[in-house]
Amino acid sequence: MSVVFSIRIPRKLKEEMEKLKDLIDWRSEIIAFIEERVRTYKRMKALQEITRMLEELPETPRGMAERIVREDRDFQLH
Repeated sequence: MSVVFSIRIPRKLKEEMEKLKDLIDWRSEIIAFIEERVRTYKRMKALQEITRMLEELPETPRGMAERIVREDRDFQLH
C-alpha cells in the first residue's frame, strides 16, 4: 500500500522539472532519493548507537590483547 507525500516547491523549479519530464521520471527519481537517504540515516543511527555502546564498555587492561593472542596461539599448537 502506498500513501501520498506532498511538498511545496518553488514555481520556477516546477517549471524546470516540466521541461525535463520527457527525460526524467520524477516520481521514480524522488522515491529512489528518499530510499537512499533513509538507508544512509539508518546506518548513521546504527553507528551512533554502536559508538555509544562501545563508549560504555569498561577499558581493557593494558597488555590484555597480547596475552589473549598468546594464549590462543599456545592453545592451537597443543
